[in-house]
Formats: sequence, structure tokens, C-alpha cells
Amino acid sequence: MLYQSPISPGFSWYEDTAGPRPEYPALDGDRQADVVIIGGGFTGLSAATHLAKAGTNVVLIEAHRFGDGASGRNGGQLGTGQRAWAEELEGELGFTRAKALFDLAEEAKAHLLDFTAANGIDIDYMPGQMSVAHKPRYVDDYKAHAEIMASRFNYPHVSFMDASETAERLGSTHYYGGTRDTGTGHIHPLKLVIGTGRAAAAAGAHLFENTPSTDITSQGGKVRVTTPRGTITAQKCLIAVNAYGGKLEPVSAAHIMPIGSFIGATVPLGADSKVIPGGESVDDSRFVVRYFRKSRDGRLLFGGREIYGVNDPKDIHIHIRKQITEIYPALKDVEITHGWGGYVGITVPRKPFVREVMPNVISMGGYSGHGVMLSNFFGKLYAEAVAGNRDRLKLIEELKIPPFPGGRRFRTPLLFLALNWFALRDRI
Repeated sequence: MLYQSPISPGFSWYEDTAGPRPEYPALDGDRQADVVIIGGGFTGLSAATHLAKAGTNVVLIEAHRFGDGASGRNGGQLGTGQRAWAEELEGELGFTRAKALFDLAEEAKAHLLDFTAANGIDIDYMPGQMSVAHKPRYVDDYKAHAEIMASRFNYPHVSFMDASETAERLGSTHYYGGTRDTGTGHIHPLKLVIGTGRAAAAAGAHLFENTPSTDITSQGGKVRVTTPRGTITAQKCLIAVNAYGGKLEPVSAAHIMPIGSFIGATVPLGADSKVIPGGESVDDSRFVVRYFRKSRDGRLLFGGREIYGVNDPKDIHIHIRKQITEIYPALKDVEITHGWGGYVGITVPRKPFVREVMPNVISMGGYSGHGVMLSNFFGKLYAEAVAGNRDRLKLIEELKIPPFPGGRRFRTPLLFLALNWFALRDRI
């Protein structure tokens, strides 16, 4: 029987195809370290790898298994730039900061591909991504975006697609136009988690699974992280739990909200399928975005069912099939072999959250659906900061991320109302 994450619903196709998944021991006894990391996803494992390679004594703990959260279960799309379009950031922050944030994200993309190549990690990388408009009134924005990317941000890889080209490249007439980005692609995320864990262990990082943090204190220049069977005392701490922080630390919890996102995988569609013949990944213009792609073996991996409360849908397959059928009516009876979900950490402005939440304790998260590329690089930036160069990390730390309104008691129902309003707008 397939392994099912205890913190994320459903049975994942990634789990079924990632190959051997190493198991790491639980912490048993007290430890001393230079840096302690809480969270065994992309950010934490990347930080552990870079720190250990630099000779830092690093201990990483994960409450469950590496990849049980969003890092091992997400849509696998890299994207380009930050979550918001570069011109949107320019309007808010000015060109200089927007360009710096865009360039940082482009470096993150290159870093991910270089890191996996250097460490022998096969992540099933497939090139290309399309962003498509689900309403006619958005088409001009996509056309302008392609022009702006080339002329203002020195990124010539985005081209505009009219309705005819979009239909041909998607194998569907459901959308009205969009852009095609040949400078990015998509991956098998759990293979990245597994490979990064191996790289971290090989570099000398001390990795522990099934080891939750029950308390964090910072006093007298020391950080102490308590677990059920031991305490880790370190000079610095990185909190890298994103959507799965719960009550671990109040500042992060106030700024990062978990939302559920769900994916279904079909049987292989066959070599003659007209669905995404070029193999690109796809995201659309809905606020409650739909994202889909074909795997290396020709399956359609389709995500788009989001929930904003605490309950999981009773049958992931039903919801995903309905959305697949809207775009690809011929697939209304296609077999869906896997359905799974995970929780994404979002912030109010959909920008990442990086903050020193107590002395010598930095929290990272809130990637808002754009974390496959950014989170790995943020682990590297954290290692740079530990080594004494915090300049690039400061670009993110200085972003203004307000807390969610309503406090811990009311923020979930308020967000539920707000985001369901946007979901309604998607349909009209």
C-alpha cells in the first residue's frame, strides 16, 4: 500500500514514482550545534546542505518525514520571477527594487538546476511553461507582459500566444490567449526533496525525522529547541516549516496562512494525445489558480481544488475530475490513479515572509504557490547570512508583509469569505 503522509491527505503519484526514500532516525538525546533547522522541506534541506558544505555544524529536525508537507507534494512548476508579475512589483516598489527581486528569482532558477546537476539529482526536469487567460479581458495584459519582460526586465523568453496558438499548444479551446515561457520548466518535487536530503547528509548535516519541536527559546546568545527526546542548543536557528507551523512560533503564524491545494494524476494519455503536446506546464489567470502539466510518462497532473478552511474534501478525485473535464471534455472518463493534497503557506500580499522572529531565530515561508524555485534558493541565502553576508536576504526581509486580519481566532473565517469571493469572481 502506498505511504500516506500523516499531515497531508490522499495518495501521491510522486510517492509512487520517486524511487527509494531514505529514512532518517528520530533525535534521541541532547545535541550541540552551530545552527539548528526546524523543517525538512525544500528550504530547510537546502540550508542544511549549504551550511554543512561550508563546515557548519548543523542539526535539522522534521516532525514527520522529509517531503510529507508541500515540498514533496506540490505542482512542480518553477515559474519565472516572483509570485507577482515584475511590472506589478514595479508599480508598487519602483523599478530598481522590482528588477532586483526579479533578478534574485532568476538566480534562484539557475541555482536549482545547477544544484541538482552538481549533486547528481534527477528531478525529471521538463522545459516550458504557459500562462493562459480564462477571460477575454485579460488577453491584452498577457500581450503587454511579454513585451515588458523583454524590453524592461531583459527576459526574452516569454512570447505572446493568441487564442489559436493557445488552443493548439494546450489541446483545448477553453482559454483565450496567454504567454509561453521557454526559460523555465517543471520538475518532480519529491525527487528534489530526496536528493537534497542525501546531499545534506553526505555533506555532514545531522538529519532527524519524526522529531517535532515542542518549544523554542532564545536567551543569552543561545537558541534552545526542545523535542520529545532531547534538546538542541545552537547559536542560530532557522524555522522552515511554512504552512505547517501551527503554534510553533506566534509571529510566523500571524503572517503565514495555510491553504489546501489538491492534485490528481491520470493514467498515461498516450503518444497520440493532443493534450499539451509540447510538454509545458500550465497555470491560468484565475485567482483560485488551476495548474496542470504532463509528467515524463505522459500523465496529466492537474491541480486546482483549493480549500481555505481546516477540512479536507471527502473525495479529491471528484473535484479534480470536474475541473479536468471543463478544460478537456474528452477526458471526462479518464482514469485518475492518484489524488492527493498538501498545504501551501500564503501571505496577505502573496510575497514571501522572512523575518528574525526572536534573537538569532529567522523564519522563512509564505511562498504563496511560488516556492519550488524560491524556497531552495532561500536556503542558500540563509547559509550566506550565517556566513556573514546578509545583503541578498535583506531584499526579502525588507518586504512589507502585514499579519492576517482577525487574529488567530477570526483570520481563517475572514480569509474563507474573502477568497471565496474571488473564486466567485473567477466564474463571472
